[in-house]
Amino acid sequence: MARFNRVTIIGLGLIGGSLGLAIRRRRLAKVIVGYSRKPATLRAASRRGAIDLGTTDLRAAVRHADFVVLATPVDTIVPLARRVACQVRPGTILTDVGSTKGRIVRSLERSLPCHVSFVGAHPLAGSEQRGMGAASKELFRGSVCILTKTPRTNVQALRAVQCLWKPLVGRVIVMSPARHDRLLAAMSHLPHLLAYTLVGILPREGRLAVPPSFAQMTRIAKSDPGLWNAIFFSNRAELLRSIDGFDRHWRLLRRLLTGARQSALRRALSRAKNTRDALQDA
Repeated sequence: MARFNRVTIIGLGLIGGSLGLAIRRRRLAKVIVGYSRKPATLRAASRRGAIDLGTTDLRAAVRHADFVVLATPVDTIVPLARRVACQVRPGTILTDVGSTKGRIVRSLERSLPCHVSFVGAHPLAGSEQRGMGAASKELFRGSVCILTKTPRTNVQALRAVQCLWKPLVGRVIVMSPARHDRLLAAMSHLPHLLAYTLVGILPREGRLAVPPSFAQMTRIAKSDPGLWNAIFFSNRAELLRSIDGFDRHWRLLRRLLTGARQSALRRALSRAKNTRDALQDA
């Protein structure tokens, strides 16, 4: 039995398209509505079964929705949510899938009308690929979805967003927007920045024989630069703190190498390996 009557997904790229497919697979909504500015995207989403109805008219997309998911780049979520909030019926729940939370949640909690609730969400799943063509109904399986909670969060809306994501992922975790941004800066945003950096300093002759380890480590540098530029600046303060932490550890490793302190370097590498092994076990 469907848990929701009408879910509208705004943005039918990798995440939005995959969400539509996953909702359909688990039969969580009676009707899935998709919004895109591009008719070709709507046709592709409809052919693949990610949506039941598609429209380029934002008002028509959200008018009867009881749940609206904003699956657009982070720098568009706040202005788009404000537009949507003026066009939905009272009681509608807004949520997102953005990779940063602090600025988005603060802005919307201050500006949305009281009859509309917003709950920040971030499924920790994705790919360096983009677009509806890369969408998959299995994208979220076994992943984690972080939901944000503040003193102003509507508890019933939070529970409803949990009901949406729980069947689609392995775990749902609730935390503050600040904690989310601190953790994601270290676990996602900094690694992406490092991947871009490693590719950026690759010698031209190195492109002739790239080892698999380098290709694997820098796979995420194939991600859309515009998308990640917006994420980096949206979480700039926390990302800079993570860069500072990385710099301190990097300088330590440099000192150990410079001083030929093999035993100390081996211990540092062993500690890192043990942490990585524990992540794999988890």
